[in-house]
Amino acid sequence: MDHRTGTPVVGMIGGGQLARMTHQAAIPLGQSLKVLATSADDAAALVAPNVEIGHHADLEALKNFAQGCDVVTFDHEHVPGEHLRALAASGVSVQPGPDALLHAQDKLVMRRKLAELGLPVPPFAEVTSAGDVLKFGAEHGWPCVLKTARGGYDGRGVWVLDTPDGAKRTVTELLESGSQLLVEQCVPLRRELAALVARSPFGQGAAWPLVETVQEDGICVQVLAPAPDASPELIEQAQDLALKIAESLDVTGVLAVELFETTNGLVINELAMRPHNSGHWTIEGSRTSQFEQHLRAVLDYPLGSTEPTAPAVVMANLLGSPTEPKMGVDERLHHLFARYPHAKVHLYGKSERPGRKLGHITVLGDRMDEVREQARLAAHWLSHAEWLDGHEIH
Repeated sequence: MDHRTGTPVVGMIGGGQLARMTHQAAIPLGQSLKVLATSADDAAALVAPNVEIGHHADLEALKNFAQGCDVVTFDHEHVPGEHLRALAASGVSVQPGPDALLHAQDKLVMRRKLAELGLPVPPFAEVTSAGDVLKFGAEHGWPCVLKTARGGYDGRGVWVLDTPDGAKRTVTELLESGSQLLVEQCVPLRRELAALVARSPFGQGAAWPLVETVQEDGICVQVLAPAPDASPELIEQAQDLALKIAESLDVTGVLAVELFETTNGLVINELAMRPHNSGHWTIEGSRTSQFEQHLRAVLDYPLGSTEPTAPAVVMANLLGSPTEPKMGVDERLHHLFARYPHAKVHLYGKSERPGRKLGHITVLGDRMDEVREQARLAAHWLSHAEWLDGHEIH
């Protein structure tokens, strides 16, 4: 407990942009988030006053960091499970707990558990030899999808295998490098969706509107809230799936369930047990942002309203340009705000490099098509310093 404010201290392991935005949400609650960052240049370390430098794989650094924290949570899933169990055994409140978080850390564990619960997952198999993939491809057809069980994100750690010969080479190389692998059926999807929910230790749950995530080259470029043309039945099914997973796995905090919409219904793709890119729109677009809700949940406070603040909300990720922009970011912001004064910009304090997530832009309005186009143009301008489709700078 912070003796100055009388409010509990939340420690967040990881100093990236999720911790940065969680810190911003903590301020109105009377808190200053305590952050474990690997570098003083991490996104959260640049803005949060209560930062310790240490590595998430160093047990002593974790133990020292946890001292004085009422609860410890995460902005990534990379803390070793045995370290988290050691913290919990010493009396530290770890939210979500190690047993729950394992299902976001290990895709094979997650697939097996969800299948055991009878939830919709694609056919999958563990891969210990190239023969496992060849057998799977022969049974389920080509192409199929190879994944690392741990560590992959934003298209990394995922390979589409088109032929038996190519699969054999890829799998052999990865196994020789020590990767733990699984193979899944390539799902014929109509689009990708995300169901974002929160759950407290008390067991209270809350769900935001179902959203559509737009992907390019394995990276999310836009989030559309609510998901266009989603039937009430589809929305209810997705939210019920996410809440069931949260309860079954004893998840606390925010849970993001990435989904494929297929002609045969929903299929679960991935889980994240922390604030998630698909929920950044909630900062301006919901009565309670995912970052405030995560804090409420891990502290076992009553959860906030997830009611949207506008009929249409679009979040566009700001990705580093493949070529160096012709003007600095400050000048780009001037032009952007002159054209779209209603656009909300969140920069993460990162240096620019091609493809890097540098921030995001959120636009709210009444019509999804108009809001989506404005968000697309704004994100491209702020990244590339050029307007799309003949738009001129005014």
